[in-house]
Amino acid sequence: MSDTANPLLALIKERGLIDDLQLEEVSQEQNRTGKPFGEILNAFGLVDTYTQLQIMADHLGTEVAEVREQDITPEVLKIVPAATARMYQCLPLADYGSSVRIALADPLNPAVIDELGFSIGREVQVVVSDPAQIERAINNLYPEDSESVSQILKELGAELDLGKKEAAVEGLKGYDVGNLTDQANATPIIKFVNLVLYQAIQDRASDIHFEPFEDEFKIRYRVDGALYEMAPPPKHLALPVTSRLKVMANLDISERRLPQDGRIAIHLAGREVDLRVSTLPTQFGESVVLRVLDRSAVRLELEALGLPQFIYNYTTEAIQQPNGIIIVTGPTGCGKTTTLYSCMRRINAIDSKLLTVEDPVEYDIEGIMQVAVHESVGMTFGKAIRAFLRQDPDIIMVGEMRDLETAQIAIQASLTGHLVLTTLHTNDAPGAVTRMVDMGVEPFLISSTLTAVLAQRLVRTICKKCRTPFEPTENQLSLMNLSPHDLGDKVFYYGRGCAACNDTGYRGRKGIFELLVISEPVRALINEKAPTVVIRQKAMELGMVTIREDGLRSIFDGDTTIEEVLKYT
Repeated sequence: MSDTANPLLALIKERGLIDDLQLEEVSQEQNRTGKPFGEILNAFGLVDTYTQLQIMADHLGTEVAEVREQDITPEVLKIVPAATARMYQCLPLADYGSSVRIALADPLNPAVIDELGFSIGREVQVVVSDPAQIERAINNLYPEDSESVSQILKELGAELDLGKKEAAVEGLKGYDVGNLTDQANATPIIKFVNLVLYQAIQDRASDIHFEPFEDEFKIRYRVDGALYEMAPPPKHLALPVTSRLKVMANLDISERRLPQDGRIAIHLAGREVDLRVSTLPTQFGESVVLRVLDRSAVRLELEALGLPQFIYNYTTEAIQQPNGIIIVTGPTGCGKTTTLYSCMRRINAIDSKLLTVEDPVEYDIEGIMQVAVHESVGMTFGKAIRAFLRQDPDIIMVGEMRDLETAQIAIQASLTGHLVLTTLHTNDAPGAVTRMVDMGVEPFLISSTLTAVLAQRLVRTICKKCRTPFEPTENQLSLMNLSPHDLGDKVFYYGRGCAACNDTGYRGRKGIFELLVISEPVRALINEKAPTVVIRQKAMELGMVTIREDGLRSIFDGDTTIEEVLKYT
């Protein structure tokens, strides 16, 4: 990350308060944790909070203001609605009629100031205050979630006749791109879309679905792998809302017959969030799905993956090897990419060159060359790896081994002294070997290059606030191949459901794993083209713990439920 990428760092560097080495350390810490730069500078003892505020105020030609909650009147609070205050982390301090004095947690972001002025319809006089004080005051002064999505819809009812007449005209006939753009940029729509995104990110959603049906327009969030529906907005909002999302992602809003892909980088509640946008033309309009890539919510650290100790030890050794292929396998959305990124972060040192080819690039990692696949222009996985081999890499990550060509070049890369990390879609670790044989790879090439296969699943973890012990039924135990006297004094838990977990009983997810080490006996079986069952049997004899058994470990540790493990293994 360059020092100019963050305005606060650039200002501090300009004043000579930190040197290049310290700057690099702060950037790395920010990449690792996703914490705000100001917090890190203070924690490292480089520049204290007051000095940072003073520097920002000087730069903006304003002053540093103390947040005194007792001085802020209810009339002043009303100027900025609760949802807006939470979303932009801003606090109104005084009302001067045509303008409002507002303390901002991120005063160096001009886009926030513009949007805020636009949203409240007044001129904004920015002052600089301690972000922690602002956050505390917002939580104390504004009632909790006082402006929910359904309320904002009620308030905007009068203004939202926007889309009604347009909604009557289906298809592209009569659509005026200028008109669509005006709708997408109308204040109520911007406010509504921002609020939906804000609420989804507050609820830790990984995906946000906007789905048009014949009589309704649904919005759903995926949290911890399960979908939840929001209060549905009126059907006629489908077009302005999808247009707004397309404007934010720089997509062509007049093209409604072809799928499009884009990205939105948004600043919400004091943090940077990346959204990957995918549109799909359906019978009743365009369906839009946003994948949330929130760097502060994902810790790309091997320690944070929750690997069992022996798998963690083996993996850390295996990724230090000079060559070989390591495969991570499992269904879509089971965290394979996160595992690979965490491995890459661990071995990303100044003395090795790392290259990745992905479809698409999900997280930007400092110090690693990342390449995106573009099938449309012929930039395939195979083509990228071929080019990689001429770039003198040490380690190559291939987003997915999709076909024989990719597999063959990955093997060639491994044979010529490179470490290759990749993923495959199979149900378990031994299945990866047979999948490669099915692709057409020679068994002797697999046995000579494959180092290990790690299979994984994500199971939801029980909410810590409402975790309750219970006695499992014989039926539940028999499904897990357990008998009552296997249990001893082990306790089973489930989540009753509470406010913290939206009454689901679950909060967060953790991985369960299975590691197949390619040892000599397994190599011999691969060369003999042995079926998956035989390889699995041999691996278990040699001590492989299956995903189901690792799931049992999580149940006995009180981390997850029998239902979750049965569902995913």
